[in-house]
Amino acid sequence: MIATRYDIALMKNRYHLLLMLLWLAIGTGLRFVRLESLPPWTDECATIVFSLGNSFRPVPLNQLISSDVLLQPLQPIPTVGISAVIEHLLDESTHPPVYFVLAHFWMKLFSPPGELVSIWAARSLSAFFGVASIPAMFGFGYLTFRSKLVGQMAAAMMATSPYAVFLAREARHYTLVILLIIASLCCFIKAIQTIHRQQSLPIWVVLTWVAMNSLGVATHYFFTLTLCAEGFVLLWQIWVKANQTTFAYVRTNWWRIWIVIMGTLVGCLVWIPALKSIPGNDLTTWVASSNPHVRWLEPIGRLLLWTMSMLLLLPSAITNLPLAIVIVSGIVTLLFLLWSLPNLIYGLKIQKQSDSDLAIQILSGYLVGAIALCLAFTYGLGMDLTLAARFQFVCVSAIILLLGAALAGCWNQVKNFNQHRQKLRLLVNGKVAVSIIWLMAVLGGVTVVWNLGYLQNQRPDLLASLIQRVSPQKVLIATTHLHHGQTGRMMGLAWEYQNWPAQNLQFFLARQDSKTKDYTQAMQVFSEQLTKIPRPLDLWLVEFRTQVDLESQQCFPDARYGKSTGEYSYKLYHCTTQKNDTSQTNISS
Repeated sequence: MIATRYDIALMKNRYHLLLMLLWLAIGTGLRFVRLESLPPWTDECATIVFSLGNSFRPVPLNQLISSDVLLQPLQPIPTVGISAVIEHLLDESTHPPVYFVLAHFWMKLFSPPGELVSIWAARSLSAFFGVASIPAMFGFGYLTFRSKLVGQMAAAMMATSPYAVFLAREARHYTLVILLIIASLCCFIKAIQTIHRQQSLPIWVVLTWVAMNSLGVATHYFFTLTLCAEGFVLLWQIWVKANQTTFAYVRTNWWRIWIVIMGTLVGCLVWIPALKSIPGNDLTTWVASSNPHVRWLEPIGRLLLWTMSMLLLLPSAITNLPLAIVIVSGIVTLLFLLWSLPNLIYGLKIQKQSDSDLAIQILSGYLVGAIALCLAFTYGLGMDLTLAARFQFVCVSAIILLLGAALAGCWNQVKNFNQHRQKLRLLVNGKVAVSIIWLMAVLGGVTVVWNLGYLQNQRPDLLASLIQRVSPQKVLIATTHLHHGQTGRMMGLAWEYQNWPAQNLQFFLARQDSKTKDYTQAMQVFSEQLTKIPRPLDLWLVEFRTQVDLESQQCFPDARYGKSTGEYSYKLYHCTTQKNDTSQTNISS
């Protein structure tokens, strides 16, 4: 009998191990397949430049430069170390250095000196951390619900979640901070569990919690939203327990929680000097551009869309697909949500019946706190944190774990299933429901891999292909420059022109005067430089934020081109040696 029980336990462990290997294989494929399919966008260029220990400042402004000169900061320099990484990052950016230091060593492993960094090398570190989050979610689920089934469901959803796949395929720090959030939440759950069991919080949990919190803040400052949400729920749970038991117990165990608070506070305070430079910084002003007090419904709509994309993402209109495909995707999305929500709610109800009510309360409280903080920043401070999907990384692990718990509840059949199904006609067999929901998540992950759902903040390849098609000869691309974000945007375009003859493509980055806050001097230099370029010439003004007299330079707009492509706004001018009457006719018409 003992041997039989041992064999059964061994078989179950092997079963769970094989399942985990399956989720890892699927998650790895979704994160690494076609990883180099897109050129780097603005923020990825910043990651590469700073991680290499380079600076954007050597890129010349107010003069004509080639794509080779523009891309120079994307090449590794063997003599540059992590001191340069930290120095340039803190001087030119608004991010803490942990991820960039790790990326420094990672990219040097795969990038020979004198050559441009491989975009695969730049993105693969984030993809690696994304894969690591799959078993981490299993551990998070098992610790929280004491159920390997919940852990497996959470791992399966993390492997295929379109949102998680999207973040893992960019050369940014979000997958690392998600791992640190999972670790912090595990300590947070453990602390609340010990409070309810009237046990002491182990000192190793205290030290681990402080370490994860400190690393989290040193990876992304928005990790503080996680700390605040945890603090709200922890205080609430302590208050509830204090009313149920003698306060003496709570007081005797409070000192260990106090160590966590003080240690985390110290880990946050060291970044105060860096945080002081963020408010009003040109790099962060874009979060105040949405005017949420007037368009007050838009942030809520975006927040719902980002949350939904953690489970489901089908081809969308922003990827320039045929209208029929977009309409079908919209209808399927709506029908799937109407069908899946009752099943997921039913699964959570089953989970509550299996002594998981406390875990669901904790995770729900954490999410309420995190979302409340996001909306407080958006509506209270005018900093719209819903503008970018990536800022919702604070919520993704808790949402996926609740989703895993709901799926585990659906998987476990109960006697009163038929009674519930009579009340909610949309309910189907639990295992069938779980299979369909997971397959839709897989489809969403594939949608991300083929760039049909999320659109990168910029798609340099779309504008570059348009320029190459319309202007196959001599081209000048000009933009106005405020900070390294504009340099990064031009780098993304230059990346697509690496095989072009240097004499056929030039860039001009017009610098804003730091005193007058205008481009008057830059436009004078630009006009002078424009006269020296042989004609005919196609001039593309990309993200150009000032007025310039081009008619006097015999440059006339092309009415057919002057819109936005790949999140780049642009205008095309044809520069000739004499006035182009045809272009003028097109404009007037």
